[in-house]
Amino acid sequence: MNLTCTVQVERREAHPFYHKVITRRKKFMAHNPENQARAGDQVLMEETRPLSRNKRWQVKKILRKATAELIKPEVLEEKLGGV
Repeated sequence: MNLTCTVQVERREAHPFYHKVITRRKKFMAHNPENQARAGDQVLMEETRPLSRNKRWQVKKILRKATAELIKPEVLEEKLGGV
């Protein structure tokens, strides 16, 4: 899936009968030009012409990059107890 990313959209709404707040999730395939978006990024998508069988969206811009802490292998071994 070169130049493609999977975007998960979450929306929260009240259940029609029980009135409990539930989370609905839907996944979209989006064209990712220049492979800029990475896992965990929040992106803005726009609808485009069909680019493939499942791709109808394009990543317009990255709103917020994902933050990931790099853990050194030595620290990880100490935390796990030498597993």
